[in-house]
Amino acid sequence: MSPIHVLAVGLATLLAAPQVRAADTTAREVTEQLFRASGPVDLSGRDLEGLDLSLIDFKKTRLAKANMFGVNLTGSNLTGADLSSVNLDRANIIGAKFDGANLSGASLLRPSTTMGREPGSETPPSFVGADMKGAKVFGQLSRVDLSRANLEGATLAPFGKTGFIEDLFRTELEGAQLNGTNFGGSDLTYVSFRFASLKGANLKGAKLHNADFSKADLTDADLTGADVKDADFDGATLTGVKGLDRLASRDTARNLQN
Repeated sequence: MSPIHVLAVGLATLLAAPQVRAADTTAREVTEQLFRASGPVDLSGRDLEGLDLSLIDFKKTRLAKANMFGVNLTGSNLTGADLSSVNLDRANIIGAKFDGANLSGASLLRPSTTMGREPGSETPPSFVGADMKGAKVFGQLSRVDLSRANLEGATLAPFGKTGFIEDLFRTELEGAQLNGTNFGGSDLTYVSFRFASLKGANLKGAKLHNADFSKADLTDADLTGADVKDADFDGATLTGVKGLDRLASRDTARNLQN
């Protein structure tokens, strides 16, 4: 094959290869815009994929429908921000604050909340009072604070293969703060709530197939109409729980006192 032929083949291969899509702005531009702003900034629909936006105060910025896949939000403050229908898949959210934020319809598939596979000394993210209605959430979220958050109609069940090495088959909310959290009508299939605090949580009509509530505190929670097929309540605190006599598939649940 002549050198010219080789060059032509190489050029054709390069042109045919899929192009890597870059974010439509830089981290520096976003940081400067937020720093100069005296109030909320509108970044709705922007492509921010992969940017390092750690330790930033977003000042209730509007990020509705933004692409934030793989974004580094370590230690950032997104309190009260509009993140409706945002893509936060694979984002690094260690120590990030989403308190009171609008995350309705958002996607948080396999976000990073620890430096490794197991929770360590890192500060977990906080979603206190956040609106996460209809959100899709899957990943390692142990010790996260979702107190009083609204996850009505959300899906935390496995989503199948994501194209990455799979070492997690269930959403983990082990040791999480879920007091007063609204899980009404949510799909919580396979979710692990081991050692979590669910005092006063709303689980009415939730799908709890194979969920693990071992050693969880469900004091005053409402499970009316929940489907507990093959769920495990080993050592769970069930004081004052409502709806225990109105559970679907109760006969298949494990360690559920009569």
